Amino acid sequence: MKIAAVTISDRASAGVYEDKSGPAILAYLEAVVTTPYEPIHRIIPDGIESVVSHLQKLVDEEKVDLILTTGGTGPALRDLTPEAMRQVMEKELPGFGELMREVSLREVPTAILSRQTAGTRGASLIINLPGKPSAIKTCLDAVFPAVPYCLDLIGAGFVDTDPELIKAFRPKKK
Repeated sequence: MKIAAVTISDRASAGVYEDKSGPAILAYLEAVVTTPYEPIHRIIPDGIESVVSHLQKLVDEEKVDLILTTGGTGPALRDLTPEAMRQVMEKELPGFGELMREVSLREVPTAILSRQTAGTRGASLIINLPGKPSAIKTCLDAVFPAVPYCLDLIGAGFVDTDPELIKAFRPKKK
């Protein structure tokens, strides 16, 4: 089982500022995921070509089961993560973005500007998260209960969670 945190930011990839979002994703995973996994962390520049090539490599060559991106989901000129995602994913899962915006709106009215989405490519699930560490936690708390079962359905690696923190949903077997 491989899980990647991918920070998408021109400035962080150039070393202009410290990436706090990728480490926030990794810390979240360390707290909630109970099954063994290999963590991967990448920092890449914004831009369609950059995001497409890195996501395709993680899925097609490195066989990463779950990819959590952070950044590039707003309305700014260089925020192109959703556009790149459309070129990478085979099936869009819009419910992820809908739920992330819904829970984020409880904290900040500008959440309506966010364009997070999620989708699958082969046996990989890719989820686009916002760039702010507190927003990452809010969004992952909301959607992560569905992640393990989604991974089961697409044939990715098995992942389970600490039920005291996140109760993973899986249908009862008959």
